[in-house]
Amino acid sequence: MSKKMLIILLSTVISFGSFSGCGANKSEEESIPETESVSDSELPSGDVSLRVWGSEEDSELINQIISSFVSEYSSQANFNITFEPHSESSAKDDILGDVLNAPDVFTFADDQLLALIASGVLKKVPNDSEIAGRNLAAASEAASFNGTLYAYPLTADNGYFLFYNSKYLTEEDVQTLDGILEVASREGKKFFMEMNSGWYMYSFFGNTDMEIGLNDDGISTYCNWNAKYTNIKGVDVAQAMADIGKNPGFINAGNDDFGIGAANGSIIAGVSGIWDENEIKDAWGDGYAATKLPTYTVAGQQLQMSSYAGYKLVGVNSRSENAAWANKFADWMTNEQNQALRFSMRGQGPSNTAASSTGEVAQSKGLQALQKQAEYASLQRVGGTFWDPATNLGTILSEGNPGGKDLQTLLNEMVTAVTGVESSGNKEGEEGEAEDTASEEEATEEAASDDSIEENADAGSDEAAEASSEASE
Repeated sequence: MSKKMLIILLSTVISFGSFSGCGANKSEEESIPETESVSDSELPSGDVSLRVWGSEEDSELINQIISSFVSEYSSQANFNITFEPHSESSAKDDILGDVLNAPDVFTFADDQLLALIASGVLKKVPNDSEIAGRNLAAASEAASFNGTLYAYPLTADNGYFLFYNSKYLTEEDVQTLDGILEVASREGKKFFMEMNSGWYMYSFFGNTDMEIGLNDDGISTYCNWNAKYTNIKGVDVAQAMADIGKNPGFINAGNDDFGIGAANGSIIAGVSGIWDENEIKDAWGDGYAATKLPTYTVAGQQLQMSSYAGYKLVGVNSRSENAAWANKFADWMTNEQNQALRFSMRGQGPSNTAASSTGEVAQSKGLQALQKQAEYASLQRVGGTFWDPATNLGTILSEGNPGGKDLQTLLNEMVTAVTGVESSGNKEGEEGEAEDTASEEEATEEAASDDSIEENADAGSDEAAEASSEASE
C-alpha cells in the first residue's frame, strides 16, 4: 500500500484533534514520545501494571508466558500483568474506538497494521533491527511500513500449500498441476481445491502481471484481472481454471470436505493450510507429504501458483503508561522460546527463524511446505467488495463454465463488481473500449434484424433472459 494512504489517514486523525471515540486533545497527541530502546538495567522499577489482549483460545498459553516473564524480571519491578481475552479480528476497531482504555499489549492480524500506525497507536519498535533479524523476512515485512518495523512478528502460518499422498504421487508428479491431475484421473481419485474462494483463486492470478489491491483510501479495491493488454491475459487464466474444472481428477468443495475425502481415500492431493495437517496426517499415515504449490498450464506455459499469506503480530500501545515494560513483554512474548511454546500448545507456526527450524516445528511437513511457498506468497490486501464476485466467478469456472459464457464477459462483470467502475479489460486511457461496445451493439442489431436466422435470434433471446435473471439476482 502506498505512502499516500498513510498520509491521508494521519491527516484525518489530526484534523479531528483526537482519536476516534476518545477525549484526547491535540496537546495530548503531540506529547506522545517516540519509544526508545532501553537496556534491562535502565527499565523503571516500582509498580508496573500491564493489560494484555489475545484470543480466548490463547488464555492458558499467554498466562504461562506472563508467569515466566514475571519470574525473569521480578527483581527489577513489582508486576501486575493481566490477560484479557479479546478477538484478534476486532482488535483494531475496538482499540481505535477507545484508545485511552485500550490494552498495553495486544495481538492482531497483519491487515490491521496500517490503520493502527496511522492512528498513532503503534510507534516504531525500539529494537527493530534485532526483532526483524530474528524473524522470517516475510513476517517482518508484514509488520513494517516503508521499511520501519511497527509491531512484533508472532506467527507465520496463515497461508496455503499442497498436501499430497506419496503412495500415489511422486515428488516429480507434484511439481505440476497437470501431473497431479493425470495421476488422480488415472487412479479414479481427486485433487481438491476450493476454487470458488477468492482467497484460493488468487493463486492463479497472483504470479501474473495482473494486479489486485487496495486503493489509497484503504477501503476500495483496484483489480485488472480482466486485462487484455498483459502478457498473460485475464481470459488465459480463466480458460486455464475452466479446463481444470472440467478435469475428471479435480473436485471443488468446501474446506471441511478435504479431510473427509482424504480419510475415505477419494482425495490424494489438495490445497489447504496448516490447520488441516493433523487430520490429513491421520488419514494418509506414512503417505502424508506436503510441499509448495505446483505450477499450472496457462497460455501455453507453466506458471508457478502463488498464494495469500497472513501473519499474527503483537502491538504495543504508544499511550501505555509503562511503554518500556510493554515493549519488553512484547519482545518476550515473541521470542524463540515462547513461539516454540505457542506451536507446542496451540499448533501455530512461528515467525521466529530459529523456532521454525528446530524441535517439533522442524518436523511439521506443513510448516516446511509453507515456508517454501512463502517465496511466491503475497499479503492479502483487498476490500470487502472482492469476495462475492470472486465466489461467483470461481463457481462457474470450477464447474468448467458449463453454460459456455464468454470468459471476457465473466471477467468484466467480476472486475466491475469488485472495483465499482465499469471495465472491459482495455488499458486505462486507451481508445477501443467504446469501439468494442459499439461493435457489440451493431452485431446484436444485425442479428435481430435478420429474419432468416431464427435460431440465432432465439438463442440471443435466451441469453438475454439469462443475463437479466443473473442481474436481478
